[in-house]
Amino acid sequence: MSEAGSRQLRAGGKEWAALGLLVLPALLLFMMLTILFLAIPYLAADLRPSSAQTLWILDIYGFLMASLLVLMGTVADRFGHRNLLMVGAVLFGVVSVAAALTDSPTLMIVWRALLGIAAAMQMPTTLGLIFTMFQDPKQRGVAIGTWAAAISAGVALGPLLSGLLLEVFSWRATFLVAVPVMAVVAIGAPLLLPRHQGPRNGKLDLVSALLMLLTLLPLIYGVKSFATTDSPGLSALSIAVGVVFGAGFVFRQLRTAEPLLDVRLFKNRTVSGALGVFILSAMGLGGVYLMFTQYLQLVKDLSPLRTGVAILPAALVLIVVAMRSPILARRIRPGNVIAAGLAVQVVGYILFTQIDSTTGLPWVIAGFIVLYPAVSPSMALTTDLVVGSVPPEKAGAAGGLASTVNDLGISLGVAIIGSIGAATYRSGVADKLPGALPDEARSAAKQNLDGAVAAAQDLPARVGGELLRAAREAFTTGLNVAAATAAVIAAVSAVVAAVALRHVPPTGSTAPAGQGADASPAEPVSTAEAD
Repeated sequence: MSEAGSRQLRAGGKEWAALGLLVLPALLLFMMLTILFLAIPYLAADLRPSSAQTLWILDIYGFLMASLLVLMGTVADRFGHRNLLMVGAVLFGVVSVAAALTDSPTLMIVWRALLGIAAAMQMPTTLGLIFTMFQDPKQRGVAIGTWAAAISAGVALGPLLSGLLLEVFSWRATFLVAVPVMAVVAIGAPLLLPRHQGPRNGKLDLVSALLMLLTLLPLIYGVKSFATTDSPGLSALSIAVGVVFGAGFVFRQLRTAEPLLDVRLFKNRTVSGALGVFILSAMGLGGVYLMFTQYLQLVKDLSPLRTGVAILPAALVLIVVAMRSPILARRIRPGNVIAAGLAVQVVGYILFTQIDSTTGLPWVIAGFIVLYPAVSPSMALTTDLVVGSVPPEKAGAAGGLASTVNDLGISLGVAIIGSIGAATYRSGVADKLPGALPDEARSAAKQNLDGAVAAAQDLPARVGGELLRAAREAFTTGLNVAAATAAVIAAVSAVVAAVALRHVPPTGSTAPAGQGADASPAEPVSTAEAD
């Protein structure tokens, strides 16, 4: 590409201001995944939900958001990214007010479900609009890095914001905080964002949309529930149902002239390689991140606010790394940048294998600073590779696919690595419990660390202290084993990144359009491969 042509593609001040607007929903919507983790005990005290209702209040938002991302991305490609973003923002703001005012656990599940639908409307549109506004590969890399940093920071900052709100207000404020953000998005969108949409030829394939929902919803539910239920058979059945409907979905997409999701894109080695790295890196982090937050609260006995503060340094470093990764990828192959980040993450996991229940908090936080930000090159660069490898009119669907894979990877991590940690805890705690422990307390302690902490509060100080020591040592051993497992996964994903993406040149290199590594009619050239 000539220098004059590159200047014509470069975004100006309005586009960068628009990026600031698009970062807001990316940050907030993923913050909402974790903001209730610390608020749920207070919400439960007011609404008195059953245990099943509590799980649905926590999980239905993420289930529906992840299940609908690809579908909403396709809808946005057809009917307009800006339009769907504004509808989603208004719906999210209105439902947030309703959720904050409700006193019914059943209605709370309904409101959280609607919030998940509104979130799914917005996430793919943010990526589609970024690819519309930032045509220059270098600028687009920075924009995607900023977007990815906002998502990861949202997940990390959810507990911090929740802790701050719970200190001053009530759990209802965790919903109301979304209202001003969504108002800014709805008002600012027509002022800053372009009216981008794809061709409206043909009708939206509702049968394919239903098949996709019936694929992803049971699949994600089954994977997530493996780590949180005592009925693995039900989880396996749910996954099997998702796989069956998924086969039907793929069969239909291969036969239709206008597929809802062009599954032939997986033949593109850039897309398949990037998504493979994406799901593995998210999987490694998912289970360890959850156990780490539990370690801070239940082993180190930190309050919700102090837990959020402890996570904050790693979140800040992550933002910096995510924004610098696209700049490095201008001179170094993206696959190598991703592989280097994952190699650093392996070091972080190894540090976590050395933690015990008495390790000082500064050492623990330092280990997390090494571990957490190292995933950001994978998130920032693979998203760019996936969406840049499809035609512009399918950017929303591809963005939804990338986000869905990320959520599925995290869910797999929670299910697989979380289950390994939980099994290690249960096998280790049984032999360490004090002998003079009541049967009810012994049974609660064998289930999980939460049960041990609750049981210790009702016991004499000496016995309760012995119970806590035993349970915390067993949980920390589980965290060590989970970190070792994640280290292996991260090492494998680093190799996959270096090998599967070795054909992708640095984004600052020049190559004639149409001569990328994957150039063929069935495999569109990534904009990262053809500058």
